[in-house]
Amino acid sequence: MELGGMEWLLVPVQQLVSWGAAVAMVFGGVVPYIPQYRDIRRTQNAEGFSTYVCLVLLIANILRILFWFGRRFESPLLWQSIIMIITMLLMLKLCTEVRVSNELNVKRRSFAAADSKDEEIKAPPKRSYLDFDLNYFWHWSKFTDYVQCVLTFTGVTGYITYLWLDSFLFVETLGFLAVFTEAMLGVPQLYRNYQNRSTEGMSIKMVLMWTSGDTFKTVYFILNQAPFQFSICGLLQVLVDIAILLQVYLYSYYPQKPVSHTAHPASTKAL
Repeated sequence: MELGGMEWLLVPVQQLVSWGAAVAMVFGGVVPYIPQYRDIRRTQNAEGFSTYVCLVLLIANILRILFWFGRRFESPLLWQSIIMIITMLLMLKLCTEVRVSNELNVKRRSFAAADSKDEEIKAPPKRSYLDFDLNYFWHWSKFTDYVQCVLTFTGVTGYITYLWLDSFLFVETLGFLAVFTEAMLGVPQLYRNYQNRSTEGMSIKMVLMWTSGDTFKTVYFILNQAPFQFSICGLLQVLVDIAILLQVYLYSYYPQKPVSHTAHPASTKAL
């Protein structure tokens, strides 16, 4: 009787916890980028943030949205991708504006056809078509070029997805690529730490936030029976985070060699 009488309290509490977890999933991934955005805006210096983070997360979340059309997973995960895409576009806009304003070289690089008005006067335009040179890709001078690239990628992958939407193998592979791309976001940081034999400039608080966020996300995937790709790649993300934490401990207490590189700000990644 006592347990039955408590049901009126337990049900709303469980519902509240469920809503709280959903809200955390939707907005938790963008939290680290809020102070990063404010710092870049305040200092007018974007050197500490790599726009390749934006590239990886844009690709991962666009593919995740396309995966939703073939495998209707729960809506908080879909909204998380939409919010993350908007956040990454805002970060790209700010970083591009700051970088161009601080750039001494007046030459302009673009995703679309080169505009002679934007090129250096001494050197004639060398490109009249899409600039896919690896030396300049994702280093363009206008935010609109990034938007064009994102829209092109979305259009091409969207069309391919439309054609193959009935293929179980294609849909499952698409879902795996979406979450695997995001799961690999911490690997460049892991590799850079290994190369430098140091984690100088990294914030242990930031790494702990990565680990706690990825752990929460993985548990959420498992408890809510998300597609298996989410759970597997979530576990992979947690393992990468733990490996970075081990590097922090190893290189702090057992230095491998004298640090000769310049200190770099902690890189940012999605929760």
